[in-house]
Amino acid sequence: MENFDAIVIGAGHAGCEAALALARTGNKTLLLTLSLDAVAFLACNPSIGGTAKGQLVAEVDALGGEMGVNTDKTLIQLRMLNSGKGPAVQSLRAQADKIEYHNQMKLTLEKTENLFLRQGEVVSIKELEDGLKEVETAVGLIYRCKAIVFATGVYLKSRIIIGPYTKDCGPNGFSNAQKLSDSLSKLGIKLLRFKTGTPARINARSIDYSQLEVQKGEENIQNFSFLTKKKPNNKAVCYLTYTNLETHKIIQDNLDKAPVFSGMIKGIGPRYCPSIETKIVRFADKERHQLFLEPESLSTNEVYIQGFSTSMPVDIQEKMIHSIKGLEKAEIMRDSYAIEYDCIEPTQLQPTLELKGHSGLFFAGQINGTSGYEEAAAQGIIAGINANLYLKGKEQLVLKRSDGYIGVLIDDIVTKGTNEPYRMMTSRAEYRLLLRQDNADLRLTEIGRKVGLVDDRRWKVFLKKKKDLEKIFTILQTKYKVAQVADFYVENGENPPKESVTIYSMLKRSNIDAFKINERFHVFNNFSYEVINEMNITVKYEGYIKQQLDEIEKFKKQESTLIPKDFDYNRYNGLRLEAREKLNEIKPLSIGQASRISGVSPSDIAVLSVLVKKFKEENK
Repeated sequence: MENFDAIVIGAGHAGCEAALALARTGNKTLLLTLSLDAVAFLACNPSIGGTAKGQLVAEVDALGGEMGVNTDKTLIQLRMLNSGKGPAVQSLRAQADKIEYHNQMKLTLEKTENLFLRQGEVVSIKELEDGLKEVETAVGLIYRCKAIVFATGVYLKSRIIIGPYTKDCGPNGFSNAQKLSDSLSKLGIKLLRFKTGTPARINARSIDYSQLEVQKGEENIQNFSFLTKKKPNNKAVCYLTYTNLETHKIIQDNLDKAPVFSGMIKGIGPRYCPSIETKIVRFADKERHQLFLEPESLSTNEVYIQGFSTSMPVDIQEKMIHSIKGLEKAEIMRDSYAIEYDCIEPTQLQPTLELKGHSGLFFAGQINGTSGYEEAAAQGIIAGINANLYLKGKEQLVLKRSDGYIGVLIDDIVTKGTNEPYRMMTSRAEYRLLLRQDNADLRLTEIGRKVGLVDDRRWKVFLKKKKDLEKIFTILQTKYKVAQVADFYVENGENPPKESVTIYSMLKRSNIDAFKINERFHVFNNFSYEVINEMNITVKYEGYIKQQLDEIEKFKKQESTLIPKDFDYNRYNGLRLEAREKLNEIKPLSIGQASRISGVSPSDIAVLSVLVKKFKEENK
């Protein structure tokens, strides 16, 4: 038997971030995983980031996490999504080399001081006296620790489904965990059954690329990590194609063979990332659906068909794929499949991701009912941070909705729960103009430093950016005479000014930005792309930013009204029965959190605010 400060179960994206956060803050940490070959495995699409997800990666990075750093090391294409829209919805998306992403993250883990990796299946968890926990593996090894982070992904009693064929295993045929679910149930944890899917992979040499739309990467954009200073190196090209009426007819004619409709699949699938057969049924009026062909790695010919998830029998899959433009002769290398798995009802967790009523047990990633690598990593770093703070006897970290997308994500799942795999979207964030990807470090790096995860190197980079921002804003008061700028205004579709103008006033013109100003006047040559961009957004959206800051102040007032832990909702008839039941179940930390619980009305909140105030006065 060996003792550790903390044990992390599962080495997916949540487990990697949790284990690194614990080890880097000085805790002897064991990372247990079913297979060392599946560490940081990109089980589905070979990409990191995307709409709202890019923000999560940047926030993980700002706190001192690894996902952004690893993505920058291994990306083969980088693009900024929604670049034609406002900065609030712009997000980076990278094609990652699937093989290298795994290799580099595994190497990082192996080189990390205080971190020990071990392959093995966890079969049981026991809570002992004095706050100790005991973990047992299938081969009889026993480990003890003071804190556990559960980051088991989609491996709990998982099974893949392809037409009539089923197999008890994890993604890509990896082993699953058959007994851990039962151990969690014995602890009184409520489990859910969810489902997701992975599209087929096809051989690149069998694709007729001449019929497809090319989608290249971009170079003059920021990286994921605030530590990365080199420009992204786009080594690969992606392609677009579409389903058609023939594809849809093949699917419609074979719906009786689709496990998602036949009742074979019991788990609840993601509404925002449905199978192609579900899309055809749900959107019967659409004549085509976009498909995105993504290279899996520079060292393989496998190509991933994003948007074409299905659990249809393999012969039907082949017909479906061959009906698509450019894929008429495509060779399937890996069949598409659906996967069912156990996860927990996330309202059983505190906003710290610690299990209610069970000190030292933390949960992160898809075991919490979420989907996506980025959502997993975001929870992983918070669970790791809070497990460390728990071990050190310090107050744990709760990120608010106004702090970041991570705060939105965790608040959503622990307050509202989820009846499907939860996916982060920009629409879920009320203050998304302030929660941009570019300013994640300004929002969160000081927090990461305070909890001990941001090292000196990252801190130095952060301080330099802050100093550069101070400098660049002083330049905005530089004045130019009309003669110096008149033609510049005209060239950019603006009426020339009638008097001298500052750079600040130039930036207020809709057709002029900081990069155009620098190209002409070279005033920002000493600053990085990131600093120039940050300043440009701040000035351009100054009014909207101020509006959201005012909204946040109102939000903080409700969040700062804390509800005492010993407040008994059942004592007060003024609260409706449904409200009392929901409040007792969730046990919100504040009036603000209580207001976001489903089934708790505004009138309940008004009553609760009065009752909490009265309770505090009586118990002074």
